[in-house]
Parts: sequence; C-alpha cells; structure tokens
Amino acid sequence: MDLGLAGRACVVTGASRGIGRETARQLCAEGARVLLVGRDEERLAEAVAEAREAGADAGGEAASLVLDVTDEDAGARLLAAATERFGALDVLVNNAGSARWRDLDDVPDEDWRAQYEINVMAPLRAMKAAAPAMAARGWGRIVNVCSTAGKRPSAAMPEYSVAKAAELSLSRLFADRYAKSGVLVNAVCPGPTESEMWMAPGGLLDESQRLSGAESREAALAEAGAKRPIGRLADPAEIAAAIVFLCSEQAGYTSGAAWS
Repeated sequence: MDLGLAGRACVVTGASRGIGRETARQLCAEGARVLLVGRDEERLAEAVAEAREAGADAGGEAASLVLDVTDEDAGARLLAAATERFGALDVLVNNAGSARWRDLDDVPDEDWRAQYEINVMAPLRAMKAAAPAMAARGWGRIVNVCSTAGKRPSAAMPEYSVAKAAELSLSRLFADRYAKSGVLVNAVCPGPTESEMWMAPGGLLDESQRLSGAESREAALAEAGAKRPIGRLADPAEIAAAIVFLCSEQAGYTSGAAWS
C-alpha cells in the first residue's frame, strides 16, 4: 500500500527514543522528510542517523531540532524550523511525554502542573502554530500520542492520566475545528509498551516489579503483559505503524478518532 507520504514534511516530538523514534524511522522509510525533536542532543543524533538509514532507498530525509516542547515559544519554533528546512509542515506528531508510578496522595502540585504542560500545553501550542498553516494549503495530519490511561485513569499514574484525558479532549476540539479544511487530527492511545519509558533502568517496569513484588524484571514483564487482552506489552513499532497510517493519504476519512 502506498501511504502517499513521500516528500511530506513531518515533525515528531519526543523523537529521541521509544515510540517517537520508531515513528520517525517509519516515516522516513516511506520517503517523508522528518524533523526529529527532543531535548537530548546525543540521543537525537543517533535517532536521526537511524531514520536516515531507514529512508535511504525511499528518498526520506531526517534532521534534528533540540528543543524543550514545554517552552512557550516551542510551537512557533517547530513550525519555523520545519518551514526553513522543508518549505512547509504537512504532518505533526505530538509524542513527547513521561510517566511514573505513585499514589494519588503522593503527587505534589508541581508534578500535576508539569504533566499538564507537556501533555496539554505543549501539543496545544504546536497545533495552534501548525494547523492554520496546514489549513491554508488544504492538507495536514496531526496525531497526538495519548494513552489508554486518558480513557480510563490509572490509579498508579494519577497526574499522567488526568493530563492525557485533557489531551484527548484537546485533540477532538482541533479535529472538529479543522476537518473541513483538510487537516485531520487524531489520537492514538497506547497501553504499556516496551519502550524506554517502561524498559530502561528505573522505568515503569522497575516500578511494576517493586509494587507487585515480582522476583525479577522478567517476571514483572510477564505479569504486566498477562493483564493485556493480547497477553503481552506492545512493541513500539506496532504503535508507530498506527501513527504513520494516520499521517497518510490512506487515512483521508479519519478525524477525531482515539485509537486504543
């Protein structure tokens, strides 16, 4: 299937690791031109090299922008960087985020605010900058990487769950506003995924092991996977594939969705 992404100018935030990194790689493999955005310059450089390799045969391009997406001018800077590099911005994937496990009573006010900044204000600013420019050209795709916790809150991730619920509402608002202009806005809602957020030392898998009392990381991973209907955690490539489809020409009649 030709996804119609060759030559499309894309921005992926949180692109130095996990789902964002794999999304950038798959977009490049489709021949897209991708600006990878993140805070860690070294890891971002590695992700760019990986994306370029994936896109070598398809004509894909990759470049990086070191940026904290919670900065108030981040949306404008994303659009400016993509326009300067590629001449336009066709696709925006808001993926940056982080989470940790703890009880509702243990979350300080500053962490509630921090989750709102990265999961609501950052994508809001990016969409406010990108969507009008896309609408002016009559074509655009925006995918917000939310979470199943935004549909049904996780008691272990209270501030993350509430912020992701707000991001889902934000996605639908933009979807309804811009669909008739050819700008299609959708969300994907992954559950636990074997990305760095889960698998890295000190990540959610270690938290899962600690809280469950599992004897090993492997046992904790198996236990977490057994709770999923499919019997395992997702692979980042599986989530990225859904994102890339929603970025494509083939998703031309999908808007306002929130895929679990």
